[in-house]
Amino acid sequence: MAQGTLLEAERRTATGKGAARTLRTSGKIPAVIYGHNRAPEALAVDRAHLTKLLSGITASSTILDVQVSGQAPVKALIREIQRNPLRNTEVLHLDLYEVRADEKITLEVPIHLSGTADGVRNFGGVLDQVLHRIQIRVFPGDIPASIEVDVTNLAIGKSIFVRDLNIPKVEILQDASLPVCSVVAPRTEEVAAPVATAEAPAEPELIRKPKAEGEEETEEKD
Repeated sequence: MAQGTLLEAERRTATGKGAARTLRTSGKIPAVIYGHNRAPEALAVDRAHLTKLLSGITASSTILDVQVSGQAPVKALIREIQRNPLRNTEVLHLDLYEVRADEKITLEVPIHLSGTADGVRNFGGVLDQVLHRIQIRVFPGDIPASIEVDVTNLAIGKSIFVRDLNIPKVEILQDASLPVCSVVAPRTEEVAAPVATAEAPAEPELIRKPKAEGEEETEEKD
């Protein structure tokens, strides 16, 4: 289950691109919190604290305790992280979505495969993970950090589908017929059959045509 983590924030009144640039220059990141019938509220969070926090959690499935300007914390999920396209580690903006313990929410969580598939271990097959994230509906307190799928008994040519997953207290919203992973047979390289060529007429052994006077021998170049 995802664990709550404290994120301190401050209210901000200045908005727009210019204000956001000024905020980043001062070591803070613009953010917004909304959800649960509340109007969007502009916030600012400390860049260093946010960077450290994000390095230790699964951002899409971790419930945060967001404390705004010293008030009582509210529960929230990270809905979106905007990053610098040239420097992916640099966060430009953060979207937070407030949640309530007694209301189900919809989100995506990562899928992790565990074990070594029988078709890989014993027959040289290749494990192909088709689905890396899955959409679920769940109460905030029951959000799994990830969905663990054991592939130990998966043979060559066999698949695990969404319908095969059994996740307590979770409603899966993904199409049940979608494959999560499969074991495929190893690829074999096709070797082209040699093409038969007509044999050149054999010349008498050790007999070569004499070179004309002044004729230089040529060599074939690559």
